[in-house]
Amino acid sequence: MTALSIGMVGAMALAGCGGAGGSGGGSSKTVNVLMVNNPQMVDLQKLTAKNFTKETGIKVKYTVLPENDVRAKISQEFSSQAGQYDVASLSNYQVPTYARNGWLLSLDDNVAADKDFDQGDILKPIAKSVTGEDGHVYAEPFYGESSFLMYRKDIFKEKHLTMPAHPTWQQVATLAAKADGAKKGMSGICLRGQVGWGELFAPLTTVVNTFGGTWFTKDWHAKVNAPAFTKATKFYVNLVRKHGESGAAQSGFTECLNDLTQGKSAMWYDATSAAGSLEAKGSPVAGKIGYAPAPVVKTDNSGWLYTWAFAIEKNAPHADAAEKFIEWASSKKYENLVGKKLGWSRVPAGKRASTYENPKYQKAAAAFYKQTETAIQSAKPDDPGVQPRPAPGIQFVAIPEFADMGTKVSQEVSAAIAGKQSVTSALNKGQKLAAKVAKKYRDKNK
Repeated sequence: MTALSIGMVGAMALAGCGGAGGSGGGSSKTVNVLMVNNPQMVDLQKLTAKNFTKETGIKVKYTVLPENDVRAKISQEFSSQAGQYDVASLSNYQVPTYARNGWLLSLDDNVAADKDFDQGDILKPIAKSVTGEDGHVYAEPFYGESSFLMYRKDIFKEKHLTMPAHPTWQQVATLAAKADGAKKGMSGICLRGQVGWGELFAPLTTVVNTFGGTWFTKDWHAKVNAPAFTKATKFYVNLVRKHGESGAAQSGFTECLNDLTQGKSAMWYDATSAAGSLEAKGSPVAGKIGYAPAPVVKTDNSGWLYTWAFAIEKNAPHADAAEKFIEWASSKKYENLVGKKLGWSRVPAGKRASTYENPKYQKAAAAFYKQTETAIQSAKPDDPGVQPRPAPGIQFVAIPEFADMGTKVSQEVSAAIAGKQSVTSALNKGQKLAAKVAKKYRDKNK
């Protein structure tokens, strides 16, 4: 994952800035933070003690877990309001539901109201995604992202390949076939195949959308084994099986980032946030990567919209200190700190307009910052496909049931990637799961 190797993420999984907790004010407090183990969070751990704690006297104890694990633990923690953690990294999929359930503390009167924090600087699509149905702010983004296609410019030049300005998925498949084996052990493309609604189905659902498919119709009928959904999934599975990475069924964001960084893949379709790691000082592929819009078929764009944002549990024992932590971690001040200490390409971007106006960031992120901002601003959570949807969401369906359903269906599709069953069989099983969810919502609307 750049100068901070991906191996360090695992090694630091449970690392933190320790200290005893306390119920009093000032330096006796410890904020307990539960978060995902992405590179930006590893940077946050490194900078906390000598900056935030030094300035405020508030210690931070981090619990850092892989994506699937952290989602499960967060769900358990917030639904029970156990009070074990003060802050957690929630996604824009979770925030509206958790806010509706009364599990989150509103940040309106403190963090969002702070003039120095500058809530108005948050990019509108990101800000809207972490706002509750009641209009209150319930989380502050740590970084935001869309998705795009990353490719090795040097490999394309050697193989006399040209990346279209706005590639289609069919063009990408052709390029993957030609780039496959360009170097010993190099696959044509890396695509997530790891089980998880936020792993495999993050990129795959965007493919389904642009192929003309959808999980549900507007009136809540499941379409998981419908022709368009099936065509998109067969395309994805066949592409990764023919020209994708080794062990694709176990590969998620981290594994694909490793593969592209280490020269094991010529292309990768995934999160725009990965670019900061690819272009960071010390990365073996810095300056070698090109960035193209998310591939399409029937839609004008297909990039997703996502943010890892910090939210406070309603029952947090140290809510006041937790607010100060979020004010720091999501601030312009923190971005400047990362730029100065770790390099401007490592800034947790994708959330603030001012980031994309910063000359230092523009220079360091010249290869990808315009593409990232355009992708985020172009994302359409309310209209991601070719037909009306019953709930918002691009790479997910914004209903509580999607996490369990999406993960179970991903198990079936991942098995198809591993060659253990056909796509048709996988999606027929998925249709049954989705049909149960759809019926529940149809019954509600009677």
